[in-house]
Amino acid sequence: MGVVCAEVRLRLGAGLGGAMRCRACLLHRFASARLRSMDGQIQAIASRYKDQPGPLLLVLHAIQDEWGYLPPAAVPIVAAVLNLSRAEVHGVVSFYQHFRTSPPGRHVLRICRAESCQSMKGTQIEQRARESLGIDFHQTTADGLFSLEPVFCLGLCACSPAIMIDEMLIGRVTPERLDEVIAAKRTDP
Repeated sequence: MGVVCAEVRLRLGAGLGGAMRCRACLLHRFASARLRSMDGQIQAIASRYKDQPGPLLLVLHAIQDEWGYLPPAAVPIVAAVLNLSRAEVHGVVSFYQHFRTSPPGRHVLRICRAESCQSMKGTQIEQRARESLGIDFHQTTADGLFSLEPVFCLGLCACSPAIMIDEMLIGRVTPERLDEVIAAKRTDP
């Protein structure tokens, strides 16, 4: 069961639901059931908000709250339920940096890029994070442990530069303090 065939990887990565072509593989049957379940949950979330004024952002936030990202399968389902085009839904997803289209790492490190943090050497924090994690903004480490995201104000301007790791805000961050935070999260169970 540790091996996933290419067809399952392709269909899961593309967010495609429905019946799999190959019925010989138990993994295909499991993946197909999982995708149908996800499709149903996405449809239920979209249906819950469809009568609200301007429901698209509410629906997208609710889906991301459920899975931590917006699965590719969500776009056509949301479009159908809300009577929008796929292009309209995709346009909103791609416009707002908050929405993720791939699963986040176990820990999400957000670095403030607002003016106050930048004036207090926030670029050093950005550079150290990139070097320490080996990734850039909007990426996830290969081990799936960290995602790095820019934020345009964490509200800690008096304590610049600031970061947020998971839901914990940290102000007056130095490159050394950032290293400590990352090291602590690496050993966090």
